[in-house]
Amino acid sequence: MLTNITMGQYYPVDSPVHRLDPRTKLILTIAFIVGIFLVSNFSGYALVLGFLYFVARTAKIPFKMLMRGIRPLRMILIITFLLNLFFTPGEQVLVSFWVIRITAEAVRQAVFYSLRLVFLVLGTSLLTLTTSPVALSDALEILMGPLKKIHFPAHELAMMMTIALRFIPTLLDETDKIMKAQMARGADFESGNLISRAKAMVPLLVPLFVSAFRRAGDLAMAMESRCYRGGEGRTRFRVLKITRNDWIAAGITAAFLALIILSGKVLP
Repeated sequence: MLTNITMGQYYPVDSPVHRLDPRTKLILTIAFIVGIFLVSNFSGYALVLGFLYFVARTAKIPFKMLMRGIRPLRMILIITFLLNLFFTPGEQVLVSFWVIRITAEAVRQAVFYSLRLVFLVLGTSLLTLTTSPVALSDALEILMGPLKKIHFPAHELAMMMTIALRFIPTLLDETDKIMKAQMARGADFESGNLISRAKAMVPLLVPLFVSAFRRAGDLAMAMESRCYRGGEGRTRFRVLKITRNDWIAAGITAAFLALIILSGKVLP
């Protein structure tokens, strides 16, 4: 299960998407998220799926690998689907039994919002898969640079997000090692109902928290020994530059947003 988590992991290949400026990718990801919330029908979601497939192929990321990132969220998807299914009113009743009343409008809305959550995860996963944590940190700090005039801690916030993204794969590997060690001693994480499996995960928390705090202490000591004092007077080894490919990517995303808006007015 842990190997299916793609959020926060970087897929190191050479592709046009990987070579884009991280500021461009961050802004276009936000535009993509806005586009998802502008979708008003299933035809629009077909456009979103096609756009994601195009970006994944351009980034040389296997689409199956991208879809595997949905598996850890299946419980959230099921809960989202059921809440919309049972608590959405409607006129065209499909099932009516005791206090349960399912309508066609509820089914449509349950599927619609579940797909929205799936596409949100896929879009943000593409950002982290094609952008290294250091590049993403630089992009965040530069984009939040104007806020420094009102004493907003842009560098500190970007650094915290970078460290969090950087340690997601590390903590996943650590969790996998602990699970395998406990399974070798007889622990069972797969069988039983949902509550039993959740209880079986509790013994993982103590060693995982100990490992996380140890790593945090080592990182703090390393930063202090290197005289880290925040972003004041710091320079960058790689200077970010907007290129022609960034403008092409922006144009493609703008065309995608225009199609999304048009699909809501023309298509059913």
